[in-house]
Amino acid sequence: MVNEKMKQGKEKNATIPKKSGFPSKSRLIPTGKLGTFAGVFTPGILTILGIILFLRLGFVVGNAGLGMALLIIFLANTISVLTTFSLSAIATNLKVKGGGDYYLISRTLGIEFGGALGLVLFLAQAVSIGFYCVGFGEVMVEILPLAGWVSAQLIAALAIVFLFFFAWLGADWATRFQYVVMMILVLALLSFFAGGFLQWNPRTLAANWSSSLDAPLFWPLFAIFFPAVTGFTQGVSMSGDLDNPGKSLPQGTFLAVGLSILIYFGAAVVFAASLPADTMRLDYGAMKSVALFSPLISAGVIAATLSSAMASFLGAPRILQSLANDRIFKVLNPFSKGEGPANNPRRGVWLSLAIALTVAAMGNLNLIAGVVSMFFLISYGLLNYATYFEARAASPSFRPRFRFYDKRLSLVGAVICLLTMLAIDWKAGAVAVAVMAALYQFLKRTAGPSRWADSRRSYQLHLVRQNLMAVASEPEHARDWRPQILAVSEDPDKRSTLLRFASWMEGASGMTTLVKILTDDKGIAHKHKLEVEKELVRAIGESGHRIFPLVVTAPSSEVAFELLLQCYGIGPLKGNTLLMNHAGQTEQRILGPDSLRSGRSLSAAYRLGYNLVLLKAGRDEWDALDSTVPEERCIDIWCHGDVSTGFLLLLAYLMKRDSFWEEAKVRVLAPGNGEPEEAGEKLRQLLESSRIEAEPVIVPAFKVQTLHEYSAKASIVLMPFRVRGEKILNPFGGQVDQLVKGLPVTALVLAREDIDLGVEPEEGAAAEVAKAQDAFADARGQLKKAEEEAARCGKLWEDIFRQLLKAQIAEKPADEILDLEMQSSKARQRTVEAARDVAKAEDKVEIASRYLNKIQSKHGITPPPESKGELVWPKAEKEEGKPSDAAAKPEKQPKK
Repeated sequence: MVNEKMKQGKEKNATIPKKSGFPSKSRLIPTGKLGTFAGVFTPGILTILGIILFLRLGFVVGNAGLGMALLIIFLANTISVLTTFSLSAIATNLKVKGGGDYYLISRTLGIEFGGALGLVLFLAQAVSIGFYCVGFGEVMVEILPLAGWVSAQLIAALAIVFLFFFAWLGADWATRFQYVVMMILVLALLSFFAGGFLQWNPRTLAANWSSSLDAPLFWPLFAIFFPAVTGFTQGVSMSGDLDNPGKSLPQGTFLAVGLSILIYFGAAVVFAASLPADTMRLDYGAMKSVALFSPLISAGVIAATLSSAMASFLGAPRILQSLANDRIFKVLNPFSKGEGPANNPRRGVWLSLAIALTVAAMGNLNLIAGVVSMFFLISYGLLNYATYFEARAASPSFRPRFRFYDKRLSLVGAVICLLTMLAIDWKAGAVAVAVMAALYQFLKRTAGPSRWADSRRSYQLHLVRQNLMAVASEPEHARDWRPQILAVSEDPDKRSTLLRFASWMEGASGMTTLVKILTDDKGIAHKHKLEVEKELVRAIGESGHRIFPLVVTAPSSEVAFELLLQCYGIGPLKGNTLLMNHAGQTEQRILGPDSLRSGRSLSAAYRLGYNLVLLKAGRDEWDALDSTVPEERCIDIWCHGDVSTGFLLLLAYLMKRDSFWEEAKVRVLAPGNGEPEEAGEKLRQLLESSRIEAEPVIVPAFKVQTLHEYSAKASIVLMPFRVRGEKILNPFGGQVDQLVKGLPVTALVLAREDIDLGVEPEEGAAAEVAKAQDAFADARGQLKKAEEEAARCGKLWEDIFRQLLKAQIAEKPADEILDLEMQSSKARQRTVEAARDVAKAEDKVEIASRYLNKIQSKHGITPPPESKGELVWPKAEKEEGKPSDAAAKPEKQPKK
């Protein structure tokens, strides 16, 4: 019965008509979402068409002349247009949320740049409220006959309180107020352009094309005009209140910027065609003289100042709210709370009110005004650079829907913003940059890990790709050798010490990958692999070292190990050193012959080109090492005169780079073999040529007893070892356990490659390839000279032969004909010899080309296409008794 009643109730509710008072689907959408016109175009255009248009544009035209004034307008708007291109690209690549410029830059350049810019942008916008309202107060004092006790500051404070109520009510109410302001601006501009049309004078226009002043200052006039274009991103600050930011931001900003450019260009021309230059220079209110109805200009000035202040009153709290939502500055966290369905940031409105009233009370703030303008320029420059940075990273995620974009435009925009800062006021620019740099460094130290994915990692991956390609294009050289370590861990209890020693081996120049191999013959180990990866990541995090984790699964650990050794790395970055904990005899018997630490596995790694390092130490040895004071630490290196010597010396040098070993003493011990003085001199020469600072020590013999006698009190011992079959032996052919017993922390080393510590830049693969290339180039040069000589000789023979024919036809004297015949014979002989020289030069080119290809292939460089030299032979007609190519070209002897 109950179920039936519930069913009837549901059916009844389902039949309720829409007019019964239930909200429709459209009404369920949260209110306060603005479109392109109300949310972006209106605040943008109202801020651009501000007090500069009404009170300073005529002054600029009168001082600079129309030509220079148009150039100033063009240059200033170039920044806004380029920044709008960048804005359109990045806004259509992200789902833009609240915060405008701050959100776009922080999600691209990271938390440090974004946080620093967000804070200064909020302060700049909040201070701008007070500036605009102080300007409004000054205009009202000039227009209206007010009592003496009514100051511009008082009027500014009342205006701020008036605008506060609109900002408190939310963006919808503020937008309605802006519609009223826009109507007043439209009427004022119509009055101005109509009056200018009636007063149009071509002669005045021609006279005002250039300035009557001797040398008008471009940059001071540019600085006066530039604030006019700094408000085009006010609509961007409203991004959180937009219904579709990705669509509205580019469209609204382009419309606002484009229309404002037309208005400013048109207004400058009207000024120049209507008023003489002196009037424009001396009268800031010259627009009233042109307007058809001058009171509308006064209303326009009032509307312009209030609209700019209202736009800042809307933008500043929303930047602060977005900054607080990201929890970058803890003191700002309370400002993240919003009110109502539109999430109106009323706490930010209160703070903006307090800052604006403080600014109004301070009065003259010219210096701060310059710094605030610089903050806006920095935001435009960073917005351009952020877009270029995103595009330069070549990330597949950068797919802006805005098609008319090129990353070079963003780079040019960023550079122009920087140059404009320096040109307008380098002192104010320096202060603004210093504030930004201080905030950046503060956040770099305190912000902690990033709370979102920005473009820095993508750019770093792009650099990795570029650098790997660049490294692969160059031949290897011994000077470039760096330790690329595979640290294989089987014992979790010894993992931390293994990672510690690996970090010493790196010497801040190499990289280490911690490897764990799992056997899985059923293909069900994926979950276990993820668990082991987390275990490795946790162990690496606890060690505090920057090491990469890697877990490999395979049916057989032996197969996985060999494949890992061959496949590890990318491009030219390959593993070259294998680091493991040494397993003693007892432990080896427990692990079995399939252990990765067995002699068989080490032999496989050695065969595949890896240097081997076995770490042998217990907890007591590590405790003893840590308890040694830094000044008393000592690294002992035992040299046996084999290929491992260079690697041992380099390993000690890399360890000394670490702060733990920075003050340690290094000793190099070698046997005297009956000639201690000679052995000592050789050892000193080795250290000198290797540039290794160490104390050479000559011991009587290389024996177990000697080793214990000299190194028992050392902090760490580095010494060579051998692998014979499946056995791991010490340098004397005995068991390693017998040797290391009683010694401190010991690292056993077997080098696969002879690391030449004294190698010169001119040696190695690069020098060998360069020598072969030079030989090939020389051979090509000799071939070219031989070909030119052959062509010259052939041409000379041809000329003499023609003279001979003409002399025979003309029946010249016999002596003359005989002389020409002798000259022709000599020329023919020289041509044949030149042809032989060409053939020899061709052979040399072929030999040099083969040798070059061989050397390049040896060092893994793709050889260039083989060069084919084409011989140029003298052209001759096929006439009887006349030399031909076949006659001039000698027969090549078969090569042996």
